[in-house]
Amino acid sequence: MNRHFRTLALASTAAAVLALSGCSDEGSDFDISQQLGPDPVLPEPQSQLLPDLKVAEVVGWQDGETPTVPEGLTVTAYATDLANPRTVHTLPNGDVLVVQGRAPGGKPTERPKDLIRGWIMSIAHGGGGGPQKESNLITLLRDADRDGTVDERHDLLTGLNSPFGVAFADNTLYVAAADAILAYPYELGQDSITEEPRVLTPLPGGPINHHWTKDLALSPDGQFLYASVGSNSNAAERGMEAEKGRAAIWQVDRETGAARIFASGLRNPNGLTIHPETGTLWTVVNERDELGPNLVPDYMTSVQENAFYGWPYSYYGQHVDARVHPPRPEMVEQAIAPDYALSSHVAALGMTFAMGSAMPEPFTNGAFVGEHGSWNRSAFNGYKVIYIPFENGMPSGQPVDVVTGFLDGDSARGRPVGVGIDGTGALLVADDAGNAVWRVAPADGTVIPEPIATDASPAAAAATAPAAGTAATPPAGQPAPDAAPGAANGTTGRIAPAPTDAAPSGDTPPGVVTPAPAAPGTGATDGETVTQPAQPQIAPAVQPPAAVEDTD
Repeated sequence: MNRHFRTLALASTAAAVLALSGCSDEGSDFDISQQLGPDPVLPEPQSQLLPDLKVAEVVGWQDGETPTVPEGLTVTAYATDLANPRTVHTLPNGDVLVVQGRAPGGKPTERPKDLIRGWIMSIAHGGGGGPQKESNLITLLRDADRDGTVDERHDLLTGLNSPFGVAFADNTLYVAAADAILAYPYELGQDSITEEPRVLTPLPGGPINHHWTKDLALSPDGQFLYASVGSNSNAAERGMEAEKGRAAIWQVDRETGAARIFASGLRNPNGLTIHPETGTLWTVVNERDELGPNLVPDYMTSVQENAFYGWPYSYYGQHVDARVHPPRPEMVEQAIAPDYALSSHVAALGMTFAMGSAMPEPFTNGAFVGEHGSWNRSAFNGYKVIYIPFENGMPSGQPVDVVTGFLDGDSARGRPVGVGIDGTGALLVADDAGNAVWRVAPADGTVIPEPIATDASPAAAAATAPAAGTAATPPAGQPAPDAAPGAANGTTGRIAPAPTDAAPSGDTPPGVVTPAPAAPGTGATDGETVTQPAQPQIAPAVQPPAAVEDTD
């Protein structure tokens, strides 16, 4: 069969899958609220020839349309006419960076399901309608008078290689592209970056790069960057050699580029953020597919150093994934359960904490999570921003819907991804399908006295933020409270450097490794050739390599 007829056959199969799955009621009576919290209900896994599918075609936002927020909040378009905005990041001066990126090209189509999945994703990702703008850039938004509207807009960097995460420290802007962490000289207030970057460290990249989004967070002491690297498959069907250094969160020394696996067994972690009171690293994780519409719950968790979270051998602790061969009971025994389930297939991609923001009660002590939304269930799940209350540094209650209205029947106006707090203390939501950033603010106009940077350490954030009960400046015309800076609760979470002679041992997570001397190469830059160090020799996050059965 030649390629043309094979493609037609696969497309026909895809159409049949969609038609059949649209009639599926499998799991439709399952109460997804049972999968919210620290102890989710996990039904028996299903082996489906035709998995449940329900795809929301993106139609974009019409003039005058906005998402929906609860009483006491107001939502406005902070920026529109963007090109797949993925994450938002606030600098110490209040400027907001919007990272826009599209998936790298060249991913091979190896099996019928790859073509089907690609076709489905082209429908589900959309782009707000109309022709697509150039993406893979970082745009700076400046609200000079802090009134909640953007006064200046500048493209800071263009021509990047599928960027996602950013961090800022010591006049350096770090950008996580699809295959490297780049370090650009940058002073606050600059409207553009023209200097070439240095490659701090390469990251696992192509040619497949299944989960390409790589997020960044700065450690509380400023010495390290944490970088998320998703798996190269759903459940290791490409073999473990393809997963080297993946399904993990890396710890990278900002000065030397030395890298090690900080935590592993995390299928697709994103939304890296530091808890502002405890200094603990948190993430949201997209779990595996094709075990049924109600497996496996995506989750939010604190990240324990040297911890193993199960992928691919087990899920949600020690629930074995029988598709993975040969089985590794000794690895399953090490797997720890995450802290908080978000229910299945919500595709959580963004997370930020509310502490120190201008958000009113009950949104002052907890986490906002952006849920991109499902496509592999018979009923939609996600497509919203939720708020999860915290107490004593841990989740303490059921989630509350904060930003909704992305779905319009069986269509999607947009899909939320990254979330953050702007320079006035309002919530920002990156909408990669609606090509917008939405601003959710207190309806009474309350703002915080000074911007709190996304990268602020817990101690710095506590020193900048007002004390509890006086968290913000009232709107113009109202008297200001007698506020005093509050003290940080808990520790600053300082992380001591790991010994540089550490090495992987047995099935324990790998230790620190140091990059080899620099060698010429092509990095993810504005199209220019840069000097790139050799790939750090990081052992697989789940090891040793194993043959994995393809369940298709």
